[in-house]
Amino acid sequence: MMSRRLCRFVGIVVVAVAVGWVAGEAVAAPYSALVMEVESDRVLYERNADEIRHPASLTKMMTLYLVFEALVQGRISLYDTFYASSYAASRSPSRIGLRPGDPLTVEEGILALVTCSANDAAATLGEGLAGSEPAFAAMMTRKARELGMSQTVFRNASGLPDPEQVTTARDMYRLGKALLKHFPQYYPYFSTSRFQYRGRSFHNHNHLLENYYGADGIKTGFVNASGFNLVASARRNGVRLVGVVFGGNSSFRRDAHMRDILDDGFAQIEGRESSVRFAGFDQGYVPRLLIRPGESRVSAVPKKARRAAAGKTNGHRARVVAARPSPGTQKGMSTHAKRKPVEAKPLPARLRSSRTSVKFRR
Repeated sequence: MMSRRLCRFVGIVVVAVAVGWVAGEAVAAPYSALVMEVESDRVLYERNADEIRHPASLTKMMTLYLVFEALVQGRISLYDTFYASSYAASRSPSRIGLRPGDPLTVEEGILALVTCSANDAAATLGEGLAGSEPAFAAMMTRKARELGMSQTVFRNASGLPDPEQVTTARDMYRLGKALLKHFPQYYPYFSTSRFQYRGRSFHNHNHLLENYYGADGIKTGFVNASGFNLVASARRNGVRLVGVVFGGNSSFRRDAHMRDILDDGFAQIEGRESSVRFAGFDQGYVPRLLIRPGESRVSAVPKKARRAAAGKTNGHRARVVAARPSPGTQKGMSTHAKRKPVEAKPLPARLRSSRTSVKFRR
């Protein structure tokens, strides 16, 4: 009798896990978010911005910062070659498939990080610059302190899980701003949509480049402990915002929330009032597209969130907000983005042909 009950329980658990994976969602990790205007450091949206989080592959932003710094200082060139160690080649996915002894140019490594977030390439770059990944992680943490990232500690070059590798949304904003300000000649790499390496095509994980007007970088990330993370930059009419989101339970909801808070930030820049917005993975916010046919907007919101709308949650006044796409919005693009032209920044001549596709032949 007990064995039957146990088997039934195990079956239910297996089905539940399978459904979760099919839906493409994970259990939400602790949420935090921040949107700031880069020139003035004006805060336009803030939620738990100074609470400790795990950076996941946002870590590669610092790996790239140190690569760009070495390029500017003349210690390396884009065409210098590093060779993958057995350790680097053994890093878990995402990867470009390096084997021990395989060559990797600095530029190939940069593109592997900004597009497919390759952990084997990140380790190879770190070892090439510092001799070992632990030594490189120490360099990363020292640089974080120099940039004012007082709550950040790095333990590897890739962002693979490590309980001691931590940061905050505000620190990630500081790093994103530093990349923009200190290395404008290399920042266009972040808008590369794909590149080819040894016959394989690798696409950029940052889908805001495809569906948010003005977006031109920066980096996505995911580990179980952090959820789906994103640092994104967008520029409209001479104004640049950088947004940070931690804790998404799917890349779709993370991206939708980033578009929402960036839209709200640009609206504030234009003189409009800020509106209260919750992430679907935080306070029961239900985008209109997620409501089933025939279901009311109120009934689609969890009871806990509906009760919060009439009271207080965690010391903050809560309000349930549903997405209201305006007429003219196409293919999921932001309404504000459709009204405003994108101010394109010219690329260096060397990069103009590679903004959307970079191909390497061996």
